[in-house]
Amino acid sequence: MKNNKIKAVESVELKIGDKSFNLPIRKASIGQDVIDVSNIYELTGYFTYDPGYMSTASCKSAITYTDGDQGILRHRGYDIKTLAEKCDFLEVAYLLLNSELPNREQYEKFSSNISNHSLVYEQLRNLFIAFHHSAHPMSIMLAVVSSLSSFYPKSLTIEENEGELASIRMIAKIPTIAAMTYKYSIGQPFIYPNNNLDFTENFLHMMFATPCEKYKVNPIIKNALNKIFILHADHEQNASTSTVRLSGSSGANPFACISAGIASLWGAAHGGASEAVINMLKEIGTIDRIPEYIAKAEDKNDPFRLMGFGHRVYKNYDPRAMILKDACKEVLDDLGKHNDPLLQVAIELEKIALNEQYFIDRKLYPNVDFYSGIIYQAMGIPSKMCTVLFAIARTAGWMSHWKEMHEDLEQRISRPRQLYAGYVQREFIKFDQR
Repeated sequence: MKNNKIKAVESVELKIGDKSFNLPIRKASIGQDVIDVSNIYELTGYFTYDPGYMSTASCKSAITYTDGDQGILRHRGYDIKTLAEKCDFLEVAYLLLNSELPNREQYEKFSSNISNHSLVYEQLRNLFIAFHHSAHPMSIMLAVVSSLSSFYPKSLTIEENEGELASIRMIAKIPTIAAMTYKYSIGQPFIYPNNNLDFTENFLHMMFATPCEKYKVNPIIKNALNKIFILHADHEQNASTSTVRLSGSSGANPFACISAGIASLWGAAHGGASEAVINMLKEIGTIDRIPEYIAKAEDKNDPFRLMGFGHRVYKNYDPRAMILKDACKEVLDDLGKHNDPLLQVAIELEKIALNEQYFIDRKLYPNVDFYSGIIYQAMGIPSKMCTVLFAIARTAGWMSHWKEMHEDLEQRISRPRQLYAGYVQREFIKFDQR
């Protein structure tokens, strides 16, 4: 169903010289209202300038709501804490895609469809051998996901069945591809999906089973990973989601759009944060070196930064971190990993961040990447795979936004403007006179 345009009930006056212009204010259902500047060039002859879109809403969406000051994250109106405690990942994925939580019949059908589409074309095996075994898993994943466009070349329309099928295929195949990138990196055979396992169990099975030894899923690990998947499923108009929307606005194949999102997610300032947390813990090494690195972090002239603390959106405690903190403790207790040197560093850093005034004043609380990084380390997942697991979860959000974007009557191909700051015009100089 197509979304209707949000009605403007108020306006603001913009003065340029001796001329005045009225710009409509569009009301949000909750949170920040916006000034509609979509026709400001037509009215005034000016564009707006907003590097990083810090004050610009690029679209309207009914999927996720965040309030950074209050530490609120909701999907389709449901608080993230409720979803993480009471749902599994596929329930949340269904919610993101369809606006409502599934009933039993809907869940069983959705779960069955995901399982039945988890297998990838056998020809994909040949693509992996083109990569060096030491290649970063995200580089392999990016290429393999993009290649799905060649197996499903039709530029899918957003008719109900087609959009649903594209979403199911992508959510189903991304864990299989992720596990394949891991197996390839360590020189082990690929493990095929098992349709008798649920989504999270199946991923763990593909990651850690071998042809000669079955893998028994630890329920504590499964529960923690299920929470991580839910907590990373969507987060409003972040860099990777905006990339998927921008790519999708041109009518690109959805698998190509997700590949573009993976490329954006790879950055250390975005999805690479969990990997950066593990690398930071390795750099610090031991508890006795923590004061040295705290001093480095407090030194404005030192390039070192503590990773996994603070968040661009949340000016309070990241609500996802509060949920994952308990799961992290359960994992460490169950695996008996408290004596692991890196995890000891992480636990001590957490204590410092929650109690020292430097961190409190700057609201540098541990974020979701900090705790997910610790859990991955305890599970034995290499740091390079952290962002890959992020991509598994975020695919549900990406496909929800891709679907929503195509249902929006106001959607047009994205075309940001610029403030040109280069040469005005230059005379050409012949080659031998330069």
